Amino acid sequence: MSDSRNDSIRVIIIDSTHPVLPETLRLGGLQVDYEPGVSKTGIERVIHNYDGIILRSKITLTAQIMQKAVKLKFIGRVGSGLENIDTVYAEAHNIICFNAPEGNRDAVGEHTLGLLLSMLNKITKADREVKSGKWMREENRGYELKGKTVGIIGYGNMGSAFAQRLKGFEAKVIAFDKYKFDYTDEFVTETSIDEVFEKSDILSLHVPLTAETKYMVDESFIESFQKEIFIVNTSRGPVINTDHLVRKMKEGKVLGAALDVLEYERSSFEELHTEGLPEAYHFLITHPRVVITPHIAGWTTESEVKLAEILSEKIIRVFGRLI
Repeated sequence: MSDSRNDSIRVIIIDSTHPVLPETLRLGGLQVDYEPGVSKTGIERVIHNYDGIILRSKITLTAQIMQKAVKLKFIGRVGSGLENIDTVYAEAHNIICFNAPEGNRDAVGEHTLGLLLSMLNKITKADREVKSGKWMREENRGYELKGKTVGIIGYGNMGSAFAQRLKGFEAKVIAFDKYKFDYTDEFVTETSIDEVFEKSDILSLHVPLTAETKYMVDESFIESFQKEIFIVNTSRGPVINTDHLVRKMKEGKVLGAALDVLEYERSSFEELHTEGLPEAYHFLITHPRVVITPHIAGWTTESEVKLAEILSEKIIRVFGRLI
């Protein structure tokens, strides 16, 4: 692609991101408007001027919005999931969608392991107690990861990063992915969903949010496990039906939950729906073997840079000049 054509590619970035993203795109010959403060109305008013739009989770790029983007050639997501983009419309109109799961997979893998260890050993509970003057040992007796079977559902960037970090704990790691095959390696054994149900002591979820995975983990799904289990979710909140999760915790089928995501998050992931949070939420935040973090599994200093670098490289490879 010639420089003159590169110069014709105009991009708007509508969410905050590391400066390396706009800087690298400009070095690649693209015109970049960095507008993280722009409103949804403002985006709709100017989107017809742009060949590319880059976002995190500020808005949902619906077909209605994209119909106004008459020049749109690509969409970039500074993250892994694409659920806030109407990818069906984009594909039908030859709009390329870029994401960067490679940029935060290490962060997610490490955070998932941290959540798991914290849940098994009641680390956050014990920390709060000691800081309030309580020294309780027997009440905080934990479980070892060694000898447990960890069942992973979804073996893409995030699931494989988590499996890699489990090496050395002497746990058995198995994974089921409906859309991948032949991925057994030194970190994981490929298996069926039935074997995940039969053997798992711990379930870790690493699937995208789609119509197929919304509320995938419901009462019947949990009952399919042969053992009492611990559940870890660093994917998306609505993958789990929280009411059903709580019911199974009360019954003792689920021994604990480590959750970086909740179905009560707003679409931007920046806050919860604070009006009328249900009883299930209040159960989770008071349960001694529940650990919750605010959708930060992929949110590290290093991943912020890597997401920007990887996304800009992907875009430049198609629409810019290599630098």
